Amino acid sequence: MKNLWAPWRIKYILNKKDKNCIFCQKSQENKDEKNYIIWRGQLGFIIMNIFPYNNGHLMVAPYRHVAEPSGLKENELLEMMLLLRKSIEVLKKVLKPDGFNIGINLGKIAGAGVEDHFHIHIVPRWLGDTNFMPVIADTKVMPEHLRETYKKLKETL
Repeated sequence: MKNLWAPWRIKYILNKKDKNCIFCQKSQENKDEKNYIIWRGQLGFIIMNIFPYNNGHLMVAPYRHVAEPSGLKENELLEMMLLLRKSIEVLKKVLKPDGFNIGINLGKIAGAGVEDHFHIHIVPRWLGDTNFMPVIADTKVMPEHLRETYKKLKETL
């Protein structure tokens, strides 16, 4: 049997689950590189998912702690869409995906890891990126380290 090592996952597994909102906490710190924030707008920001579905998995979130789109003001909604567009543009330029999954999970039952802070997922996809590993081995293969992807996206923005 072969082993596939994913040492960065142990941090997620062993870390005490924080009760604080990760989007509020990370956006208020002045540590964008450490926190994988690649762009800041007036009302929201773009952050990399550190436990991604694929390389380049980004999230767009407002600074304001709001659970659902209905709680956002019109200018916040507009900026979320502009940041979504910016995310897609930079991912196309840097990682050249064949397509994207873009999603919003509202509520725990819908798969929201952070239930009470609205955010949009942008997951780049490539032809053939779905393979046997997640199905058979419950393992996801990430071809590039998060720091390298962060640097590429940040430099391009």
